[in-house]
Amino acid sequence: MSNTLRGTGAQPRVLATDLDGTLLPLGGNPQNQCDLHVLCQALRERQVCLVFVTGRHLASVQQAVGEYPILRGDWIICDVGTTIYRSSPTGEAVEVAEYAEHLSAVIATFPLDKLRAGLECIDALRLQEPEKQGRFKLSFYADRTTLAEQVAKVERFVAENRAPYSIVHSIDPFNGDGLIDLLPRGVSKAYALDWWTKHVGLSRHSVVFAGDSGNDRAALVAGYRAILVSNADRELAAEIQAEHQSQGWLDRLYLAKSPATSGVLEGCRWYGLMDQES
Repeated sequence: MSNTLRGTGAQPRVLATDLDGTLLPLGGNPQNQCDLHVLCQALRERQVCLVFVTGRHLASVQQAVGEYPILRGDWIICDVGTTIYRSSPTGEAVEVAEYAEHLSAVIATFPLDKLRAGLECIDALRLQEPEKQGRFKLSFYADRTTLAEQVAKVERFVAENRAPYSIVHSIDPFNGDGLIDLLPRGVSKAYALDWWTKHVGLSRHSVVFAGDSGNDRAALVAGYRAILVSNADRELAAEIQAEHQSQGWLDRLYLAKSPATSGVLEGCRWYGLMDQES
Protein backbone atom coordinates (compact mmCIF):
# COMPACT_ATOMS: atom_id res chain seq x y z
CA MET A 1 0.00 0.00 0.00
CA SER A 2 1.40 3.35 -0.99
CA ASN A 3 2.01 5.87 1.77
CA THR A 4 0.67 8.63 -0.47
CA LEU A 5 -3.09 8.65 -0.94
CA ARG A 6 -5.23 10.96 -3.01
CA GLY A 7 -8.93 11.38 -3.43
CA THR A 8 -11.96 12.72 -1.61
CA GLY A 9 -14.60 10.14 -2.50
CA ALA A 10 -17.22 9.04 0.00
CA GLN A 11 -16.11 5.41 -0.06
CA PRO A 12 -13.84 4.83 2.98
CA ARG A 13 -10.28 3.88 2.08
CA VAL A 14 -8.52 4.07 5.44
CA LEU A 15 -8.86 2.22 8.75
CA ALA A 16 -7.36 4.33 11.52
CA THR A 17 -7.48 2.43 14.79
CA ASP A 18 -6.41 2.39 18.38
CA LEU A 19 -4.43 -0.70 19.38
CA ASP A 20 -4.98 -1.75 23.00
CA GLY A 21 -8.53 -2.87 23.64
CA THR A 22 -9.41 -2.20 20.01
CA LEU A 23 -7.40 -3.71 17.15
CA LEU A 24 -5.19 -6.01 19.23
CA PRO A 25 -6.79 -9.24 20.43
CA LEU A 26 -7.77 -9.35 24.07
CA GLY A 27 -5.87 -11.91 26.10
CA GLY A 28 -7.58 -15.26 26.13
CA ASN A 29 -10.03 -14.39 23.35
CA PRO A 30 -9.54 -16.92 20.53
CA GLN A 31 -12.24 -15.28 18.38
CA ASN A 32 -10.24 -12.04 18.40
CA GLN A 33 -7.17 -13.96 17.26
CA CYS A 34 -9.06 -15.56 14.39
CA ASP A 35 -10.76 -12.32 13.37
CA LEU A 36 -7.45 -10.45 13.22
CA HIS A 37 -6.34 -12.74 10.39
CA VAL A 38 -9.66 -12.29 8.58
CA LEU A 39 -9.49 -8.52 9.00
CA CYS A 40 -5.87 -8.06 7.91
CA GLN A 41 -6.24 -10.29 4.88
CA ALA A 42 -9.37 -8.46 3.73
CA LEU A 43 -7.80 -5.01 4.22
CA ARG A 44 -4.76 -6.09 2.22
CA GLU A 45 -6.89 -7.50 -0.60
CA ARG A 46 -8.92 -4.27 -0.72
CA GLN A 47 -5.73 -2.15 -0.50
CA VAL A 48 -7.11 -0.31 2.51
CA CYS A 49 -4.54 1.88 4.25
CA LEU A 50 -4.04 0.88 7.90
CA VAL A 51 -3.10 3.60 10.39
CA PHE A 52 -2.29 2.81 14.02
CA VAL A 53 -3.45 5.61 16.33
CA THR A 54 -2.24 4.90 19.84
CA GLY A 55 -1.01 6.27 23.13
CA ARG A 56 1.95 3.89 22.98
CA HIS A 57 5.44 5.06 22.05
CA LEU A 58 7.05 3.69 18.89
CA ALA A 59 9.10 0.89 20.47
CA SER A 60 6.03 -0.29 22.37
CA VAL A 61 3.95 -0.25 19.17
CA GLN A 62 6.56 -2.29 17.37
CA GLN A 63 6.74 -4.78 20.23
CA ALA A 64 2.95 -5.16 20.38
CA VAL A 65 2.33 -5.61 16.67
CA GLY A 66 5.42 -7.79 16.38
CA GLU A 67 3.47 -10.53 18.14
CA TYR A 68 1.17 -10.68 15.10
CA PRO A 69 3.17 -11.11 11.86
CA ILE A 70 0.05 -10.53 9.75
CA LEU A 71 -0.42 -7.05 11.26
CA ARG A 72 1.44 -4.34 9.35
CA GLY A 73 0.52 -0.66 9.50
CA ASP A 74 1.17 1.86 6.74
CA TRP A 75 1.38 4.77 9.19
CA ILE A 76 1.75 5.10 12.96
CA ILE A 77 0.31 7.99 14.96
CA CYS A 78 1.65 7.40 18.47
CA ASP A 79 2.40 9.10 21.79
CA VAL A 80 -1.27 10.23 21.99
CA GLY A 81 -1.03 12.13 18.73
CA THR A 82 2.34 13.83 19.23
CA THR A 83 4.37 11.77 16.75
CA ILE A 84 3.64 10.50 13.25
CA TYR A 85 5.64 7.87 11.36
CA ARG A 86 5.26 6.36 7.93
CA SER A 87 6.39 2.87 7.02
CA SER A 88 9.17 2.78 4.45
CA PRO A 89 9.25 0.11 1.72
CA THR A 90 11.67 -1.84 3.95
CA GLY A 91 9.31 -1.64 6.92
CA GLU A 92 11.31 1.00 8.80
CA ALA A 93 9.34 3.67 10.70
CA VAL A 94 10.31 7.12 9.42
CA GLU A 95 9.22 10.15 11.43
CA VAL A 96 7.24 12.81 9.56
CA ALA A 97 9.45 15.85 10.08
CA GLU A 98 6.81 18.38 9.04
CA TYR A 99 4.57 17.38 11.93
CA ALA A 100 7.42 17.62 14.45
CA GLU A 101 8.24 21.10 13.19
CA HIS A 102 4.59 22.07 13.53
CA LEU A 103 4.41 20.97 17.18
CA SER A 104 7.74 22.64 17.98
CA ALA A 105 6.21 25.94 16.97
CA VAL A 106 3.15 25.34 19.18
CA ILE A 107 5.19 24.97 22.40
CA ALA A 108 8.01 27.38 21.56
CA THR A 109 6.99 29.85 24.29
CA PHE A 110 6.88 27.23 27.06
CA PRO A 111 9.22 24.25 26.45
CA LEU A 112 8.47 20.84 27.92
CA ASP A 113 11.32 20.93 30.45
CA LYS A 114 9.90 24.15 31.90
CA LEU A 115 6.49 22.49 32.18
CA ARG A 116 7.96 19.46 33.95
CA ALA A 117 9.81 21.65 36.46
CA GLY A 118 6.66 23.60 37.22
CA LEU A 119 4.57 20.50 37.93
CA GLU A 120 7.06 18.97 40.38
CA CYS A 121 5.19 20.68 43.21
CA ILE A 122 2.19 18.36 42.76
CA ASP A 123 3.26 15.48 45.00
CA ALA A 124 0.49 13.09 43.92
CA LEU A 125 1.79 13.00 40.35
CA ARG A 126 4.32 10.31 39.46
CA LEU A 127 6.33 10.63 36.28
CA GLN A 128 5.83 7.72 33.94
CA GLU A 129 8.86 5.76 32.76
CA PRO A 130 11.35 7.58 30.47
CA GLU A 131 10.36 5.50 27.45
CA LYS A 132 6.76 6.72 27.87
CA GLN A 133 7.77 10.36 27.66
CA GLY A 134 8.23 12.13 24.34
CA ARG A 135 9.61 15.22 22.72
CA PHE A 136 6.08 16.68 22.80
CA LYS A 137 4.46 14.66 25.59
CA LEU A 138 4.81 14.74 29.38
CA SER A 139 3.12 11.80 31.12
CA PHE A 140 2.24 11.10 34.75
CA TYR A 141 0.57 8.41 36.81
CA ALA A 142 -2.00 9.33 39.45
CA ASP A 143 -4.16 7.33 41.81
CA ARG A 144 -7.45 6.67 40.04
CA THR A 145 -9.44 7.64 43.16
CA THR A 146 -8.01 11.19 43.08
CA LEU A 147 -7.51 11.49 39.32
CA ALA A 148 -10.06 14.29 38.87
CA GLU A 149 -8.45 16.28 41.69
CA GLN A 150 -4.96 15.95 40.18
CA VAL A 151 -6.21 16.86 36.72
CA ALA A 152 -7.77 20.01 38.19
CA LYS A 153 -4.44 20.98 39.75
CA VAL A 154 -2.62 20.50 36.45
CA GLU A 155 -5.28 22.50 34.61
CA ARG A 156 -4.89 25.32 37.13
CA PHE A 157 -1.10 25.43 36.63
CA VAL A 158 -1.46 25.44 32.84
CA ALA A 159 -4.05 28.24 32.96
CA GLU A 160 -2.14 30.41 35.43
CA ASN A 161 1.06 30.14 33.38
CA ARG A 162 -0.65 30.40 30.01
CA ALA A 163 1.25 27.29 29.04
CA PRO A 164 0.36 26.08 25.50
CA TYR A 165 -0.69 22.59 26.58
CA SER A 166 -3.77 20.43 26.75
CA ILE A 167 -4.44 17.68 29.29
CA VAL A 168 -5.68 14.21 28.37
CA HIS A 169 -6.57 11.85 31.18
CA SER A 170 -7.85 8.28 31.32
CA ILE A 171 -7.81 5.07 33.32
CA ASP A 172 -5.48 2.29 32.21
CA PRO A 173 -7.89 -0.56 31.35
CA PHE A 174 -5.32 -3.19 32.30
CA ASN A 175 -4.06 -2.12 35.74
CA GLY A 176 -6.42 0.69 36.78
CA ASP A 177 -3.75 3.41 36.97
CA GLY A 178 -4.82 6.99 36.46
CA LEU A 179 -3.02 8.45 33.44
CA ILE A 180 -2.38 12.14 32.73
CA ASP A 181 -0.74 13.31 29.50
CA LEU A 182 0.20 16.89 28.73
CA LEU A 183 0.35 17.58 25.00
CA PRO A 184 0.84 20.69 22.87
CA ARG A 185 -2.35 22.74 23.01
CA GLY A 186 -5.17 21.14 21.05
CA VAL A 187 -3.21 18.02 20.21
CA SER A 188 -4.94 14.67 20.52
CA LYS A 189 -5.36 11.55 18.44
CA ALA A 190 -8.04 13.48 16.51
CA TYR A 191 -5.74 16.47 15.95
CA ALA A 192 -2.96 14.28 14.59
CA LEU A 193 -5.37 12.32 12.43
CA ASP A 194 -6.79 15.57 11.02
CA TRP A 195 -3.28 16.80 10.24
CA TRP A 196 -2.46 13.47 8.60
CA THR A 197 -5.56 13.45 6.39
CA LYS A 198 -4.62 16.88 5.07
CA HIS A 199 -0.98 15.78 4.67
CA VAL A 200 -1.94 12.86 2.41
CA GLY A 201 -4.83 14.64 0.68
CA LEU A 202 -7.86 12.79 2.04
CA SER A 203 -11.26 13.87 3.32
CA ARG A 204 -12.70 12.72 6.65
CA HIS A 205 -15.24 10.63 4.76
CA SER A 206 -12.39 8.46 3.51
CA VAL A 207 -11.45 7.41 7.05
CA VAL A 208 -13.01 4.97 9.52
CA PHE A 209 -11.72 5.37 13.09
CA ALA A 210 -11.99 2.61 15.71
CA GLY A 211 -11.49 3.07 19.45
CA ASP A 212 -12.48 1.98 22.93
CA SER A 213 -11.37 4.45 25.62
CA GLY A 214 -11.25 8.03 26.85
CA ASN A 215 -8.22 9.08 24.84
CA ASP A 216 -10.07 7.98 21.68
CA ARG A 217 -13.02 10.24 22.47
CA ALA A 218 -11.90 13.25 20.44
CA ALA A 219 -11.36 11.15 17.32
CA LEU A 220 -14.65 9.29 17.83
CA VAL A 221 -16.57 12.59 17.72
CA ALA A 222 -14.44 14.42 15.14
CA GLY A 223 -16.68 13.63 12.18
CA TYR A 224 -15.00 10.46 10.97
CA ARG A 225 -17.01 7.30 10.54
CA ALA A 226 -16.46 5.68 13.91
CA ILE A 227 -16.43 2.20 15.40
CA LEU A 228 -16.79 1.81 19.17
CA VAL A 229 -16.04 -1.75 20.25
CA SER A 230 -18.28 -3.44 22.82
CA ASN A 231 -15.65 -3.54 25.58
CA ALA A 232 -15.69 0.27 25.75
CA ASP A 233 -17.02 1.85 28.92
CA ARG A 234 -20.83 2.19 28.67
CA GLU A 235 -20.75 5.77 29.95
CA LEU A 236 -18.27 6.68 27.21
CA ALA A 237 -20.46 4.92 24.64
CA ALA A 238 -23.47 6.97 25.74
CA GLU A 239 -21.47 10.20 25.50
CA ILE A 240 -20.22 9.38 22.00
CA GLN A 241 -23.69 8.45 20.83
CA ALA A 242 -25.17 11.66 22.28
CA GLU A 243 -22.53 13.79 20.57
CA HIS A 244 -23.19 12.18 17.19
CA GLN A 245 -26.91 12.77 17.63
CA SER A 246 -26.38 16.41 18.60
CA GLN A 247 -24.33 16.91 15.42
CA GLY A 248 -27.03 15.31 13.31
CA TRP A 249 -24.72 12.49 12.24
CA LEU A 250 -26.99 9.54 11.62
CA ASP A 251 -24.56 7.24 9.82
CA ARG A 252 -21.13 7.87 11.38
CA LEU A 253 -21.19 5.65 14.47
CA TYR A 254 -21.21 1.87 14.65
CA LEU A 255 -21.61 0.40 18.13
CA ALA A 256 -20.09 -3.05 17.76
CA LYS A 257 -21.64 -6.04 19.43
CA SER A 258 -18.26 -7.76 19.82
CA PRO A 259 -15.14 -6.70 21.74
CA ALA A 260 -11.81 -5.48 20.42
CA THR A 261 -10.63 -7.04 17.13
CA SER A 262 -13.95 -8.72 16.44
CA GLY A 263 -15.78 -5.42 16.92
CA VAL A 264 -13.41 -3.68 14.50
CA LEU A 265 -14.11 -6.43 11.97
CA GLU A 266 -17.86 -5.89 12.42
CA GLY A 267 -17.51 -2.17 11.85
CA CYS A 268 -15.32 -2.56 8.77
CA ARG A 269 -17.98 -4.77 7.22
CA TRP A 270 -20.68 -2.27 8.16
CA TYR A 271 -18.85 0.62 6.48
CA GLY A 272 -17.89 -1.34 3.37
CA LEU A 273 -14.14 -1.48 3.97
CA MET A 274 -14.54 -5.21 3.33
CA ASP A 275 -17.23 -7.60 2.15
CA GLN A 276 -20.09 -8.62 4.40
CA GLU A 277 -19.78 -12.01 6.03
CA SER A 278 -21.09 -14.70 3.69
